[in-house]
Amino acid sequence: MKTLIVAPNWIGDAVMAQPLLALLRAQRPDGVIDALCPPHIAPVFSAMAEVDSIVTAANVHGRLDLPGRWRLAGRLRRAGYDRAIVLPNSAKSALVPRLAGIPQRIGYRGEARGLLLNRMPAEPARGDTRPPMVEHYARLAFEAGAPLADPIPDPRLTITPAQATAARERLALPAGAPLFALCPGAEYGPAKRWPARHFAALAGLLLEDWPQATVVALGGPKDRPVGDEIAALAAAPVRNLCGETSLTEAMALLAQATGVAANDSGLMHVTAAFDRPMVALFGSSDPRHTPPRSQLARVLWLHLDCSPCFQRQCPLGHLDCLNRIEPRQALQALHSALCAAPRP
Repeated sequence: MKTLIVAPNWIGDAVMAQPLLALLRAQRPDGVIDALCPPHIAPVFSAMAEVDSIVTAANVHGRLDLPGRWRLAGRLRRAGYDRAIVLPNSAKSALVPRLAGIPQRIGYRGEARGLLLNRMPAEPARGDTRPPMVEHYARLAFEAGAPLADPIPDPRLTITPAQATAARERLALPAGAPLFALCPGAEYGPAKRWPARHFAALAGLLLEDWPQATVVALGGPKDRPVGDEIAALAAAPVRNLCGETSLTEAMALLAQATGVAANDSGLMHVTAAFDRPMVALFGSSDPRHTPPRSQLARVLWLHLDCSPCFQRQCPLGHLDCLNRIEPRQALQALHSALCAAPRP
C-alpha cells in the first residue's frame, strides 16, 4: 500500500496529523507513506519517523494554478499511489489527487469536494466544543463507522543529535547551559498572543531562578518586532532569534529546551511533540480543541464567559483572556512541568 498524505498548510496542524501517520504505519508496517506539502511545512514531516519521502509543491494550497497542478498530478501518477488522504478541507487540496488518478481519495467533505473524493467519513456531531484535532485527523485511518483506537497516540517528532548540536553551534548558544524559549507569535492573530510585557516579565523571573540560563525568543520573521519588544522590556538579557532560524533549527532548539512558554501556535505543538516542559497560554482559542498533547505541558486558560471566541482580534477590545494571566502564574506552571520531567 502506497499512501500520499496531502498535508495541511499550518505547522500546528501538521504536527497534530502525526498520530494519523503512526496509525497508518501500525496498520501497514511494510507500506509506504509520502507527504505532499508546501516547502515551509516540509521540516515538520521530515521529523516524523513514519514518512518515507516528501514531495514539496508550493502551489498545493495557494492559487488554483491549473497548469502547475496538472504537472504535479503527472508526477504523482507516475509514483503509483494507491490512496491519498487529504487533510485540508479546501477543494483545491483534493484536486491534484483526483487529476493524478489515485484510486482511493480519502478526506472530509469540506468545501464542495463530493466529485473529488471517494471516501468521506462522517464527521462527529459538534456539541458545545470543537472536536480535538488529533482525533479528527486520526479518524481518517479507519473505515467509516469503525471505532477509533483507544487511546490515540500523542504527536511525536524526532530530531537527530547532529541537528541539535548544529543549531546550538551556529547560533553560538552555550552547550550544557539551561535554555528557555519564549514563543510569542501566533499566526492566526493578536487574540492568541500573550502580551509582550508578560513574556518580558517571565524572562526576568526565569533568570532570577536560573541565573546561568539563556533565554531566547523563537518565531518567524513576522514575530521579529514582538521579539524586539520583549528584549527591550525584559529586566534581564533575552536574545531575539525570531526570523534568525530555519524551522528545522527552531525545532532543534525546542527539542532540547529546559522549558518553553508558548502561545497556542505551531511552535507550541512542536514543543509538545518533543515532550519538553512547557506552559501553553490560551486566549481566544480552546485547549479542548487543540491542546498541547504532552504530559509535560501545563495549560493556562481563564475560561472567561467570552472565550473561546475564535476571533483574530478581541471583539470586546480588552483581551482579558490573556492580559489577566500573570507572569508569576506562568512561572508556577512551568515549575510544575519541570518537576514532572524526568531527570537527565
